[in-house]
Amino acid sequence: MSDLKFLLLPPTLNVLLVLLGLMLGLRSLLGALLAMLGLVGLLALATPVASHALRQGLEPYPVPMPSQLETAQAIVILGGGRNYDAPEFDWGDAPANATWRRLAYGAHLHRSVELPILVSGGRVHDEHSAEASLMAAALREVFDVPVRWLEGESRNTAENARLSAEMLRTDGITRVALVSQAWHLPRAVAEFEAQGLSVVPAPTEFSSPPPKGVAAWIPRAYHLNQSTRALNEWLGRGEQALRRQLRRH
Repeated sequence: MSDLKFLLLPPTLNVLLVLLGLMLGLRSLLGALLAMLGLVGLLALATPVASHALRQGLEPYPVPMPSQLETAQAIVILGGGRNYDAPEFDWGDAPANATWRRLAYGAHLHRSVELPILVSGGRVHDEHSAEASLMAAALREVFDVPVRWLEGESRNTAENARLSAEMLRTDGITRVALVSQAWHLPRAVAEFEAQGLSVVPAPTEFSSPPPKGVAAWIPRAYHLNQSTRALNEWLGRGEQALRRQLRRH
């Protein structure tokens, strides 16, 4: 699924539709429709209106109340990618922007409730260092926040949950505050709960509403990226639902 999904997401899917339309010929109804669907779909997904609509449906959890956080025993921060050969921190690789957002919010929660932190993220492409070690370095050196557990073997959300749960159960931890982007948390919460943990969702980076007027319909590369991320998450939810269904049978 991880390789196949790139064919199902923009811009690759849109380019394939346009190429198929051209192969069939623009004078044929099907060819013209496919080419138009690829091009118009790409432009539509790049608008603020479309990216907001796709992300908003993925964000059911509000910011947790202090009373909810007080019931947790630990904070779990999930990795969200890395930047390769980042020179500014002298760590080699560095956390990607999505990961920095999670780390900042996790550090904020830690200062509020003083819970121990687990960071989770491995080597998706056999990198030299696990993402969890980069996250721990960022928390320690940038936010001055300690990390108790490093889970550095996972390559996806399901493995984040399974390996983190094993580590936490060893120390008697059964209820965690789980930090990730608002659009990613529903799938992550389901994976962690499937491992027997009780979860307080702690979302960050909510989708911003589109601007008013014509600006809401002007395509931009930033919004195409946001739409692609949202569609990737919808695909992930579909895969998760399919796995659940198969386990029942």
